[in-house]
Amino acid sequence: MPRLSTRFLAETCGTFWLVFGGCGSAVLSASFPGLGIGFVGVSLAFGLTVLTMAYSIGHISGCHLNPAVTFGLWIGGRFPARDIPPYFLAQLLGAILAAGTLYLIASGKAGFDLQASGLAANGYAAHSPGGYSLVAGLLIEFILTLGFLLVILGSTDARAPQGFAPLAIGMALTLIHLIAIPVTNTSVNPARSTGPALLVGGWALAQLWAFWIAPLLGAAAGGLLYRQFAAPPGKPDISGEAI
Repeated sequence: MPRLSTRFLAETCGTFWLVFGGCGSAVLSASFPGLGIGFVGVSLAFGLTVLTMAYSIGHISGCHLNPAVTFGLWIGGRFPARDIPPYFLAQLLGAILAAGTLYLIASGKAGFDLQASGLAANGYAAHSPGGYSLVAGLLIEFILTLGFLLVILGSTDARAPQGFAPLAIGMALTLIHLIAIPVTNTSVNPARSTGPALLVGGWALAQLWAFWIAPLLGAAAGGLLYRQFAAPPGKPDISGEAI
């Protein structure tokens, strides 16, 4: 396994790519006059960031790019507790750097308004794209993060077909965004939520707690569930490491 410092750098760069590519598509390209990619394009962009990075750094750090994934992998018996803090820090650093870079680029256009843009921050109630409530937001974030962990743990299991995990995980994240963008702008990733929220401030920071609590709980549930039905009774867990 590579040194922790190497894995830290990989997680920082990978999370930067995820937030810059996914949120960047929403801020810069989703509603561009005549050429806007819409929320389907944004969903695909998020999936592509994970797919490309999984093939690039999966063999280095596991390509978590997400505190909820790191936490869920620990619950699922795939990741050591001692490495959780540095992974969380790397993911937050990458997300914050990405949000800051995106802001510098977006503000290069005359008339850009940070508050109006929101930098693709996550929200509920008045700040939900579709006006969905806090309860709806918490529920969908919990369910989708749970499902995401099942896909990650299942596709990276040593018994699964080898070499296809990045495709399954990238497609799963695309599906997740297709479902949840209207509800919360889709988080399932506390780092992805934190980067834009720190720059937008105000309502985005006030609502950030929801996009830590629900994904972490969903990831824990996914990790526990996979442990229950993946290992045959009386036999050791023969799961793989990570991506």
